[in-house]
Amino acid sequence: MALKIYNTLTRSKEIFEPLTPGKVKMYVCGPTVYNYIHIGNARPFIFFDVVRRYLTAIGYEVSYVMNFTDVDDKLIRKSLETGMSVPELSDKFIEAFYEDVGGLGIREATVHPRVTENMQEIIQFIQGLTDSGYAYEKEGDVYFRTEKYPKYGELSHKNLEELQYGIRVEVDERKEDPRDFVLWKKAKPGEIKWSSPWGEGRPGWHIECSTMAKKYLGETLDIHGGGQDLQFPHHECERAQSEALNGQTFVKYWMHNGYININNEKMSKSLNNGIDVRDMLQMYRFQVIRFFMLSAHYRSPLNFSHEIMEHTGHSLERIDNCLADLRHRRKTAMDAVLRDHDRAFMEKIDQAMERFHEKMQEDFNTPDAITAVFDMVSEANLYLKSESIPHQALQHAMDAFKQIDDIFGILQGEEAELLDEEVEKLIAERIEARKNKNWARADEIRDQLTAKGIQLEDTQQGIRWRRKV
Repeated sequence: MALKIYNTLTRSKEIFEPLTPGKVKMYVCGPTVYNYIHIGNARPFIFFDVVRRYLTAIGYEVSYVMNFTDVDDKLIRKSLETGMSVPELSDKFIEAFYEDVGGLGIREATVHPRVTENMQEIIQFIQGLTDSGYAYEKEGDVYFRTEKYPKYGELSHKNLEELQYGIRVEVDERKEDPRDFVLWKKAKPGEIKWSSPWGEGRPGWHIECSTMAKKYLGETLDIHGGGQDLQFPHHECERAQSEALNGQTFVKYWMHNGYININNEKMSKSLNNGIDVRDMLQMYRFQVIRFFMLSAHYRSPLNFSHEIMEHTGHSLERIDNCLADLRHRRKTAMDAVLRDHDRAFMEKIDQAMERFHEKMQEDFNTPDAITAVFDMVSEANLYLKSESIPHQALQHAMDAFKQIDDIFGILQGEEAELLDEEVEKLIAERIEARKNKNWARADEIRDQLTAKGIQLEDTQQGIRWRRKV
């Protein structure tokens, strides 16, 4: 098998061949830290976390950079609204970011650089573009000459004549060409600012990522990722200024995930239908949120609703219950000679794992990979009906589930099965009630536990319990 990635630039799947064998340099655009991250932010953060985990699982050493935009127009506006300084605001929401992504089971990047920590490098980058004629200064602002870079528009597949202003680029008659974009902004009175050869000001949006990518990963990256909304203008501009300065290909594989809709409507400020991650984590286990995000191919749109999340939770519960049953049987399993029946089961698990990897190698096709996981669940549930099961076969299946969880991060660990003291007492009391044939009290305790989200099963190996999703 060979990993294939859909490259936004070429609009085709390409066999993944990193610049350096065994190593991957990956950059993903991080948040502008003026507010809490929302469900739309969560999709790329979770998906590229899975990409990184998968690349690591198949043997690559991954250098993963995700930046913080800690100074821009939005932060300045929020600063004026709240009375907090821009650094105070960014510190607050960076701390919140770590809490929220940690709550989603997302691993920290190798480096999380801030714009404000790389200001001299940004100024040097812009100076290099002005020295080479790719940029020009007008009254304290610096702009990039798009016409001088003939490949501008290739990433977004737009003709230069068709290109419109980027989201954060204001119309300015001082531009030589209306398609030129800003690299350095002259500071307005009272704004946060830094000294530069063009006067006091701050960087434009696009230049920061080019600078930090170069500083931490080099002039050419293996993978650059982000949401579909960043394809133009942000990534288009990054590519232009990076290749203009460095004279080399900026990114080998461009990856972009699709949008999230809320109840079949596009998430937007005008509809006020966004959901913050921290609010989602109050409603759903993080594993359910991750499972939901992986339930559709990353390049496809994904629709969120509470009904869909409830269905997602029940689907994940099937996997959790299977894994919990395997753990439960393992407690009483003995080492024994494997029978043909046991070997056949282990082979079916291996075949399901092969299908899992085949689908992941096809441009990270997570929904089809999940189908392979449910194949494992079906085989395991059938096998668990056997009266005598050797420890080796159970461990083989559990090891396979662990491999999947190392990549997807969706399964409950054994520690999640620990009961709190109150529930333990109730279970012990129910056992005693059954011994005394006090069936009414035993049933009453079962109802109490059910209300607490604990389901009990009486098995030959003893009481089996699990949590509801």
